[in-house]
Amino acid sequence: MKTFSKTYPNIATWTELYGWIEIGDYGKSDAFIRVLDEGGTVWESTTRPTYFDEALQELEDALGKAIAEIGG
Repeated sequence: MKTFSKTYPNIATWTELYGWIEIGDYGKSDAFIRVLDEGGTVWESTTRPTYFDEALQELEDALGKAIAEIGG
């Protein structure tokens, strides 16, 4: 059985160690997904995917880069 943390390890790591994620419409932003830490916004999606799993994969890839940049 797959678990979320096995399918999306970077998302799980981010939320466990670095910050939080906001998903959904927010009137002040065009982004569907926002990644934040105590310093503010780390990443925002630039497209609105057709399928939610596409959005999660885009998030997973972006967080892999962000975690690598901060030395995680």
